[in-house]
Amino acid sequence: MAQQQVDGHEIYYVPSQSKVPVWLAFGLGVMLYGVASWMNSLQTGQHGHEIMMLVGFLIVAIALYKWFAAVIVENHAGLNSSQVKRSYVWGMGWFIFSEVMFFAAFFGALFYIRFFALTWLGGGGEKAITGEYLWPDFSPDWATGAVNPHPQFAGPDGTFAAPSLTNWGAYLPFYNTVILLSSSVTIHVAHTALKEGNRRKLILWLGITIALAFLFMGLQIEEYVQAYRDLGLTMDSGIYGSTFFLLTGFHGFHVALGTFMLIIMLARCLKGHFTKEDHFGFEATAWYWHFVDVVWLALFLFVYVF
Repeated sequence: MAQQQVDGHEIYYVPSQSKVPVWLAFGLGVMLYGVASWMNSLQTGQHGHEIMMLVGFLIVAIALYKWFAAVIVENHAGLNSSQVKRSYVWGMGWFIFSEVMFFAAFFGALFYIRFFALTWLGGGGEKAITGEYLWPDFSPDWATGAVNPHPQFAGPDGTFAAPSLTNWGAYLPFYNTVILLSSSVTIHVAHTALKEGNRRKLILWLGITIALAFLFMGLQIEEYVQAYRDLGLTMDSGIYGSTFFLLTGFHGFHVALGTFMLIIMLARCLKGHFTKEDHFGFEATAWYWHFVDVVWLALFLFVYVF
């Protein structure tokens, strides 16, 4: 039913009480604890923590499904007033801002390590403290890791920073950059088609965007395989390895989440949801996808190129 008005003002719709947010918080806690335990088990050789991680993920997935379904039902029932829709816009805006700050912290750590910490440790001159306190043959080489007499801190055998023409795998980050930037174009075309009311064009270009997203994730998996197999690049490969997998791994998780959102949008478009005037769910997903693309562009420049 449509929103009622009192004295010319809309009545702000307040949803009924729900336990879904509580279950979501519980599921996130279980999943994160499982992830942390699983990562620690890689060093200790213990097993079984994967089950807790998967259980937490399942709880999160069910909670999100219930929550999204409730919001969709409310919107189709006409309960979302202009005030509620503005709150959606602000909520998505603040969520993306929090994600920006999330990655800003990791990029800040990257810059601090590369341009400050390594110089202080062994960059030469009076400020270098390595020769006096640690080991005199320390080499602050970011590309291959810090060379030192401790094998457990050794850098990788190679990186993706210097590709050769005979190794197509070394160009995987470049290929993924082209793919992800292309997906920004295709999602924009799909968004434009939705605003024009061209549903066939919308579904076609949204499907292409999802295909590009899966191609990106597939190439990133191949990149990780080559990193472990050919370059000796692991999370134990000095500060370069841990920083590399931290940044690219978290970005890959965000790409997977964005792909899931795109699939939900495609399913809704196939069911006839969204109109030219009311399609913020799709628009918010497009915002998130553009954000993921911009983060990857920064990753490509500061992790792979410079």
